[in-house]
Amino acid sequence: MTTAVSDTWFMTQRHLRNLFRQPAWILISLVQPVVWLLLYGALFRRIVEIPGFGAGSYIDFLTPGIVVMTCLFGAGWSGMGLIDDLNRGVVDRFLVSPASRGSLIAGRLVQGALVGMIQSAIIVVLGLLVGADYPGGIGGIVALTICAVLLGTGVGALSNGIALLSRREETMIAVSNFVLLPLTFLSSVFMAQTLMPGWMQSVAKYNPVDWAVQAGREGLASGPDWALVFSRMGWLLVFTVVCTWLATRAFRVYQKSI
Repeated sequence: MTTAVSDTWFMTQRHLRNLFRQPAWILISLVQPVVWLLLYGALFRRIVEIPGFGAGSYIDFLTPGIVVMTCLFGAGWSGMGLIDDLNRGVVDRFLVSPASRGSLIAGRLVQGALVGMIQSAIIVVLGLLVGADYPGGIGGIVALTICAVLLGTGVGALSNGIALLSRREETMIAVSNFVLLPLTFLSSVFMAQTLMPGWMQSVAKYNPVDWAVQAGREGLASGPDWALVFSRMGWLLVFTVVCTWLATRAFRVYQKSI
């Protein structure tokens, strides 16, 4: 157990060092959610005037959605890094080393979780600067971050699993585009669920992106319903565990193929 933890931390550090060597990527990954928040916040600012929307400020409504959306998209593309390591033979070299097999996937997921927490903190602070209000306080911010990171970890595990099975960047790009945008727009990231078409509301009930957004918004609300927050958090935890198990199975399939 100790070996697996130390190996996972070693792999996490390796991936963080690789990330720090790409300052342009870091800048883009930080600027993109800022653009989303500012542009969407300005474009849909008056949407709260629609009867039944249920929010007084669109920035208050949007900020938790952008936190979740940022973790989702960052995790959805994480398999690209694994494909690069596969093509360069890095993964195969680790397989003939004493490194724990589980750490090869876990290290990537931990690195993604750490990056997601940093990005979430930046977006929350930016939201404050542009006028967002968080009546739920620190507890609500923590709940939002946990839900976003759980979602990102699960989606990141799926992304790595797809990378291990496909081993092609073109397939990874096609699958990510096919999945990420529909998951986003079939949730309440941008629009109150009560104003969505009926069939979208039905789909959103089974959408992990919507679970994270709902829990985050509720945690930041005045007098939050913590039963709802923890129930959605529990569903996200189950989702993450299942996705991690699937990624582990995909890794075993890859090992048998070499």
